[in-house]
Amino acid sequence: MMDSILAFDERLLLFFNSLHTPWLDTLMFALTNGLYWLPFFIGVVVFILRAYKWNGLLVLALVGVAIALSDQLSASIIKPWVGRLRPSHTPHLQHLLHIVNNYRGGSFSFVSSHATNSFAVATLLWLLLGRYHKWIGLFFVWAGFFSFTRLYLGVHFPLDVLCGGLLGAGIAWGVYKLATLFLAPYLPHAVRPTSTPPA
Repeated sequence: MMDSILAFDERLLLFFNSLHTPWLDTLMFALTNGLYWLPFFIGVVVFILRAYKWNGLLVLALVGVAIALSDQLSASIIKPWVGRLRPSHTPHLQHLLHIVNNYRGGSFSFVSSHATNSFAVATLLWLLLGRYHKWIGLFFVWAGFFSFTRLYLGVHFPLDVLCGGLLGAGIAWGVYKLATLFLAPYLPHAVRPTSTPPA
Protein backbone atom coordinates (compact mmCIF):
# COMPACT_ATOMS: atom_id res chain seq x y z
CA MET A 1 0.00 0.00 0.00
CA MET A 2 2.71 2.45 1.00
CA ASP A 3 4.76 1.53 -2.06
CA SER A 4 1.78 2.39 -4.28
CA ILE A 5 1.30 5.73 -2.52
CA LEU A 6 4.97 6.63 -2.90
CA ALA A 7 4.97 5.58 -6.56
CA PHE A 8 1.95 7.80 -7.23
CA ASP A 9 3.66 10.59 -5.31
CA GLU A 10 6.64 10.33 -7.64
CA ARG A 11 4.48 10.31 -10.78
CA LEU A 12 2.57 13.36 -9.61
CA LEU A 13 5.81 15.18 -8.90
CA LEU A 14 7.13 14.40 -12.38
CA PHE A 15 3.92 15.78 -13.87
CA PHE A 16 4.20 19.09 -12.00
CA ASN A 17 7.91 19.31 -12.73
CA SER A 18 7.27 18.72 -16.45
CA LEU A 19 5.24 21.93 -16.75
CA HIS A 20 8.42 23.96 -17.12
CA THR A 21 8.94 26.83 -19.56
CA PRO A 22 11.78 29.39 -19.50
CA TRP A 23 9.60 32.18 -18.10
CA LEU A 24 8.10 29.90 -15.44
CA ASP A 25 11.60 28.74 -14.49
CA THR A 26 12.56 32.34 -13.79
CA LEU A 27 9.34 33.10 -11.91
CA MET A 28 9.29 29.97 -9.76
CA PHE A 29 12.97 30.20 -8.90
CA ALA A 30 12.49 33.80 -7.76
CA LEU A 31 9.25 33.29 -5.83
CA THR A 32 10.40 30.19 -3.94
CA ASN A 33 12.74 32.60 -2.10
CA GLY A 34 10.94 34.24 0.82
CA LEU A 35 12.91 37.47 0.36
CA TYR A 36 10.98 38.24 -2.83
CA TRP A 37 7.78 38.39 -0.77
CA LEU A 38 9.25 40.88 1.71
CA PRO A 39 7.39 43.99 0.38
CA PHE A 40 4.09 42.11 0.68
CA PHE A 41 4.80 41.11 4.27
CA ILE A 42 5.97 44.59 5.22
CA GLY A 43 2.63 45.89 3.97
CA VAL A 44 0.74 43.33 6.06
CA VAL A 45 2.80 44.17 9.17
CA VAL A 46 2.10 47.88 8.72
CA PHE A 47 -1.61 47.17 8.33
CA ILE A 48 -1.74 45.03 11.49
CA LEU A 49 0.10 47.62 13.57
CA ARG A 50 -2.05 50.48 12.29
CA ALA A 51 -5.29 48.57 12.82
CA TYR A 52 -4.52 47.04 16.23
CA LYS A 53 -1.74 49.17 17.74
CA TRP A 54 -0.11 47.37 20.69
CA ASN A 55 -2.40 44.39 20.24
CA GLY A 56 -0.97 44.11 16.75
CA LEU A 57 2.43 43.45 18.27
CA LEU A 58 0.93 40.45 20.04
CA VAL A 59 -0.46 39.16 16.73
CA LEU A 60 2.99 39.47 15.14
CA ALA A 61 4.65 37.82 18.14
CA LEU A 62 2.26 34.87 17.91
CA VAL A 63 2.99 34.53 14.19
CA GLY A 64 6.70 34.56 15.04
CA VAL A 65 6.18 31.77 17.58
CA ALA A 66 4.24 29.70 15.04
CA ILE A 67 6.98 30.14 12.41
CA ALA A 68 9.72 29.21 14.89
CA LEU A 69 7.87 26.08 15.98
CA SER A 70 6.96 24.99 12.46
CA ASP A 71 10.45 25.61 11.10
CA GLN A 72 12.25 23.79 13.90
CA LEU A 73 9.84 20.87 13.95
CA SER A 74 9.88 20.38 10.18
CA ALA A 75 13.56 21.07 9.45
CA SER A 76 15.39 20.00 12.61
CA ILE A 77 13.27 17.10 13.85
CA ILE A 78 11.04 15.50 11.22
CA LYS A 79 13.32 15.73 8.17
CA PRO A 80 16.34 13.97 9.72
CA TRP A 81 14.09 11.51 11.57
CA VAL A 82 12.16 10.41 8.45
CA GLY A 83 15.23 10.69 6.22
CA ARG A 84 13.39 10.75 2.88
CA LEU A 85 15.69 12.08 0.16
CA ARG A 86 14.57 15.01 -1.92
CA PRO A 87 13.57 14.06 -5.46
CA SER A 88 16.54 16.09 -6.68
CA HIS A 89 18.79 13.74 -4.65
CA THR A 90 16.91 10.50 -5.38
CA PRO A 91 19.05 8.38 -7.76
CA HIS A 92 16.25 6.94 -9.92
CA LEU A 93 14.59 10.35 -10.35
CA GLN A 94 17.52 12.69 -10.86
CA HIS A 95 17.81 12.12 -14.60
CA LEU A 96 14.04 12.59 -15.06
CA LEU A 97 13.76 15.98 -13.36
CA HIS A 98 14.03 19.43 -14.83
CA ILE A 99 16.41 21.23 -12.47
CA VAL A 100 16.42 25.04 -12.52
CA ASN A 101 19.74 26.87 -12.07
CA ASN A 102 21.23 23.68 -10.61
CA TYR A 103 19.13 24.25 -7.47
CA ARG A 104 18.63 20.94 -5.64
CA GLY A 105 18.06 21.94 -2.01
CA GLY A 106 19.32 20.09 1.05
CA SER A 107 19.39 16.33 1.50
CA PHE A 108 16.02 15.57 3.09
CA SER A 109 12.52 16.13 1.82
CA PHE A 110 9.74 15.16 4.24
CA VAL A 111 8.16 17.45 5.28
CA SER A 112 8.40 20.66 3.27
CA SER A 113 9.40 23.53 5.56
CA HIS A 114 8.10 25.98 2.94
CA ALA A 115 4.66 24.40 3.22
CA THR A 116 4.77 24.03 7.01
CA ASN A 117 5.82 27.62 7.62
CA SER A 118 3.53 29.24 5.06
CA PHE A 119 0.41 27.36 6.12
CA ALA A 120 1.20 28.07 9.77
CA VAL A 121 1.23 31.79 8.95
CA ALA A 122 -1.92 31.63 6.81
CA THR A 123 -3.89 29.60 9.36
CA LEU A 124 -2.90 31.66 12.38
CA LEU A 125 -3.61 34.98 10.67
CA TRP A 126 -6.99 33.66 9.57
CA LEU A 127 -7.85 32.49 13.09
CA LEU A 128 -6.77 35.79 14.62
CA LEU A 129 -7.95 38.29 12.00
CA GLY A 130 -10.28 36.53 9.59
CA ARG A 131 -13.37 37.54 11.56
CA TYR A 132 -12.87 41.20 10.64
CA HIS A 133 -10.81 40.94 7.44
CA LYS A 134 -11.95 38.31 4.94
CA TRP A 135 -9.09 39.20 2.60
CA ILE A 136 -6.76 37.44 5.03
CA GLY A 137 -8.00 34.27 3.33
CA LEU A 138 -5.73 35.22 0.41
CA PHE A 139 -2.84 34.04 2.58
CA PHE A 140 -3.95 30.48 1.83
CA VAL A 141 -3.59 31.24 -1.89
CA TRP A 142 -0.10 32.55 -1.21
CA ALA A 143 0.78 29.50 0.90
CA GLY A 144 -0.46 27.18 -1.83
CA PHE A 145 1.53 28.93 -4.54
CA PHE A 146 4.63 29.22 -2.35
CA SER A 147 4.45 25.48 -1.69
CA PHE A 148 3.82 24.66 -5.35
CA THR A 149 7.13 26.26 -6.33
CA ARG A 150 8.83 23.39 -4.49
CA LEU A 151 7.12 20.83 -6.72
CA TYR A 152 7.84 22.77 -9.88
CA LEU A 153 11.53 23.00 -8.97
CA GLY A 154 11.69 19.28 -8.18
CA VAL A 155 12.93 19.69 -4.62
CA HIS A 156 9.87 18.25 -2.83
CA PHE A 157 7.30 15.53 -3.39
CA PRO A 158 3.56 16.32 -3.23
CA LEU A 159 3.25 14.36 0.03
CA ASP A 160 5.96 16.58 1.54
CA VAL A 161 3.89 19.62 0.71
CA LEU A 162 0.53 18.16 1.74
CA CYS A 163 1.78 16.87 5.09
CA GLY A 164 3.79 20.03 5.66
CA GLY A 165 0.70 22.17 5.10
CA LEU A 166 -1.34 20.06 7.53
CA LEU A 167 1.45 20.22 10.09
CA GLY A 168 1.69 24.00 9.78
CA ALA A 169 -2.07 24.39 10.15
CA GLY A 170 -1.99 22.15 13.23
CA ILE A 171 0.80 24.15 14.83
CA ALA A 172 -1.08 27.38 14.15
CA TRP A 173 -4.21 25.92 15.73
CA GLY A 174 -2.25 24.94 18.82
CA VAL A 175 -0.69 28.41 19.15
CA TYR A 176 -4.12 29.98 18.70
CA LYS A 177 -5.77 27.79 21.34
CA LEU A 178 -3.03 28.55 23.87
CA ALA A 179 -3.34 32.25 23.10
CA THR A 180 -7.11 32.18 23.66
CA LEU A 181 -6.52 30.47 27.01
CA PHE A 182 -3.92 32.88 28.37
CA LEU A 183 -4.13 36.07 26.29
CA ALA A 184 -7.78 36.31 25.27
CA PRO A 185 -8.37 39.94 26.40
CA TYR A 186 -5.54 41.16 24.17
CA LEU A 187 -6.41 39.29 20.98
CA PRO A 188 -8.15 40.91 17.99
CA HIS A 189 -11.35 39.05 18.94
CA ALA A 190 -11.56 41.34 21.96
CA VAL A 191 -10.17 44.50 20.35
CA ARG A 192 -11.87 45.78 17.20
CA PRO A 193 -9.55 47.35 14.61
CA THR A 194 -9.17 51.12 14.71
CA SER A 195 -9.09 51.24 10.91
CA THR A 196 -10.95 48.76 8.76
CA PRO A 197 -10.03 48.14 5.12
CA PRO A 198 -12.54 46.53 2.74
CA ALA A 199 -13.65 43.15 4.11
